[in-house]
Amino acid sequence: MKMDKGFATLAALCSSVFVVGTSEYLIAGLLPQVGADLDVSVGTAGQAVTAYALGVVAGGPLMALLTSRLPRKGLAVGLMLLFAAGSAISAGAPSFGLLLVGRVVSSLSHAAFLALALVTATRVVPAERTGSAIATVASGFTVATLLGVPLGALLGESAGWRAPFAVLTVLSLVGAMLLAVVLPRQEAPSTRLRDEVRVVTRRPVMLAIATTAVGFSGVATVFTYIAPLLIRVSGFSAAAVSGLLLAYGAGSFIGNLTAGRLTDKSMSATVRGVFGGLAGTLLLVPFAVVWQPAAVASVLVLGLLATATIAPLQGLILHHAGAAPSLAVSANVGAFNLGAAAGSVIGGTIVAAGALRWTGLAGAALSLIGLALTYLVLPRPRTSPKTAEHQALTPACGTPGTVGRCSSAHRTRF
Repeated sequence: MKMDKGFATLAALCSSVFVVGTSEYLIAGLLPQVGADLDVSVGTAGQAVTAYALGVVAGGPLMALLTSRLPRKGLAVGLMLLFAAGSAISAGAPSFGLLLVGRVVSSLSHAAFLALALVTATRVVPAERTGSAIATVASGFTVATLLGVPLGALLGESAGWRAPFAVLTVLSLVGAMLLAVVLPRQEAPSTRLRDEVRVVTRRPVMLAIATTAVGFSGVATVFTYIAPLLIRVSGFSAAAVSGLLLAYGAGSFIGNLTAGRLTDKSMSATVRGVFGGLAGTLLLVPFAVVWQPAAVASVLVLGLLATATIAPLQGLILHHAGAAPSLAVSANVGAFNLGAAAGSVIGGTIVAAGALRWTGLAGAALSLIGLALTYLVLPRPRTSPKTAEHQALTPACGTPGTVGRCSSAHRTRF
């Protein structure tokens, strides 16, 4: 019965994350329609993407601080209702300014909800399955990229750009009701604002957040411009590129879940293996894209590795955050968005210089920096390998799900 309840909780959280993830990237495929309907240029319409990203980066930590003392179940439902309100504003916006308001309202719930979903997921599974629980919830985003965004774009093309946002509004309300039914009732956290701030400013947590931003920017440097790369350099048709992107999304889904299971076995080996794999893959991309079979292989491998950092890095944050994880996890969610934005800028600069083929070199350098940072976050322990690995996989004292299981051995810092 407990296992069934845990599965239902993870399923509800994953479904809600799917809705949120679909909204984040959906509008990028609807910019021409938005611009034409609201009488703005496509470039101006693109600010709707920027507004959402900035809302996630800046608003996520703020929302986490403001809601740190609220009961978790009510907060989860409330954040989904806030997201529904933002989607409804976007769907009915008569002007571009009001569309931006709707996007910002939705974005305010994004990081806070995902942080809450990740923390809640770790509370309904045994401590040794933390990585798998994180990956299960995060898979909602990979499914959103794989199915939600393309389907939403198709709906927007046939029924107008407002239709997908109307559907998201309905799905958000359904998600809120589902969470109200299946989430376990939890007491309000006893942590204070100063506890949350103290945790997020700890050196290991700040390093982990920096690792997330730098490491993910390496992926974004290449992936943001993967379509023109495959068309202009590899010689694929637009239809073939769409198929490859679908395969990329499927690989991301598989890679995320696999990394979750591997994180349960070894957090440090997983995160370092993923960054090492990313660096090698991105380094080979400029040379692989000139031959179509090699280009296909590089896209598939990149898909497998692109989201595989989520489970180990979020698990690392939760390990060091102890009983005050909300702000730290929200900041790490924002770091993924910050990394995506930074990677897009870096890649754009390289493309503007006429070096589209060579974006992989910059991506590889950033991934190597991410790999180097992992050795600062997870330095080589002085204890035996077996003991060190036990410490790496054991959440810090006070972490949700460890009440009553803390011992002096678990307080060792690594």
